[in-house]
Amino acid sequence: MFARFHSTASRSSLARRFAATLLAVSVGAAGMSAAAPARAEGQIRIAEQFGIVYLLLNVARDQQFVEKEGRKQGLDIKVDWVQLSGGAAVNDALLSGAVDIAGAGVGPLLTIWDRTHGKQNVKGVASLGNLPYYLVSNNPDVKTIADFSAKDRIAVPAVNVSVQSRVLQYAAAKRWGDKEYNRLDKYTQALPHPDAAAAIIAGGTEISGHFGNPPFQDQELAANPKAHIVLNSYDVLGGPSSATVLYATEKFRDGSPKTYRAFVDALGDASRFIAANPEAAADIYVRTNKSKIDRALLLKIIRNPQVEFKIAPQNTLGLAQFMYRVGAIKNEPKSWKDYFFDDPATAAGS
Repeated sequence: MFARFHSTASRSSLARRFAATLLAVSVGAAGMSAAAPARAEGQIRIAEQFGIVYLLLNVARDQQFVEKEGRKQGLDIKVDWVQLSGGAAVNDALLSGAVDIAGAGVGPLLTIWDRTHGKQNVKGVASLGNLPYYLVSNNPDVKTIADFSAKDRIAVPAVNVSVQSRVLQYAAAKRWGDKEYNRLDKYTQALPHPDAAAAIIAGGTEISGHFGNPPFQDQELAANPKAHIVLNSYDVLGGPSSATVLYATEKFRDGSPKTYRAFVDALGDASRFIAANPEAAADIYVRTNKSKIDRALLLKIIRNPQVEFKIAPQNTLGLAQFMYRVGAIKNEPKSWKDYFFDDPATAAGS
C-alpha cells in the first residue's frame, strides 16, 4: 500500500527525510519561478496535493475539461500540473509566480489572503468539496485530543499552516479556551500524507497520530486494528464544510479572464461527472495518482453521504473568525466573500 517505516525509525531520521523533501520542493519552486515567463491568456499552472480531496482536479485533468472549456472561450489552453505537499509549499509557489492556481486547505487560504490583503490580493476560486477529515491515532490510550502527551507526535501536512493544524487548534480552543488554542502544537510534525499513513499503518514509530484526509485516513482505519478516530473535522466546524479549496492572485484572475472562466467551468464539469459516474471517477483517481488503493474502499469514500464534490465553499467562516480571534490573521473576515472571488459558480457559498 505504502512504503512502510521500520519500527526502529527515529524522530531525527523522519525529520531529516522531510527536511530533504522540503528543500527539494523549495529549490524546485524557485527554479520554476526563475524560468516562468509572464503569464497570458491560454496558459495555466495548477498546484495540487495528495488525496481524494483533489478528485475534482484529477477528473478535470483526465477528461481535459479545462482545454474543452477553453475552446468555448476561443482559447487553446496549455495546462501544467504540479504536485506539492503542504500549504506552506503551495503558498510559496503561488507567491513566487511558479503556479497560477493553488490547491490547499482553508487554513493556508486564510493565511495567504491575510498576508496579501491590499497587495497581491489572493482569494479563493472554488471549493474542492465537502469531505470530513479525521484525526486518527494508533495509540489505544488516546481517546480524545486531551489524551495526547509528550510521547505522541501528530503528523500534519504543514505545521501551523495546514487546515488540519488550524482545525486542531480550533478544537483545542473549544476545549480549553482561545488562550490555549496552540496547546497541542508542540506535538505536531510536518509529514506528507502518504508517509504519515504508512507510519500509522505500520506502527512502532514516533508518529502515533495523523490528521489526514481521504483516502489515507480510511486506509489507516482499514489496515491497522489499533487505528481509531479521535476527531472529525465536521464536529469541530459545525457540520459539512469545505476543508480544501483553490485560490489565485487577483492579477491572474483579472489578467486572464477567459482562462480563469474556463478553469472554473471545468470544475463544474468535473463535479457533475463525479456525481453521474462515481465508478469512472474512481478509476480516474487510481490512474492519475498511480494508486494501489482498494477500489471498493475508494468507491465507499466517494459515495459516502458526508462527501460532496461541490465547488461552492461551505461553512468556512467559523474557522476564519477563529483565526482572527487568536491573532493568526490580522484582517477580520466579516463574510466568506471577503476571502473568495465573486463568481456566479460559487454564489451559494458560505
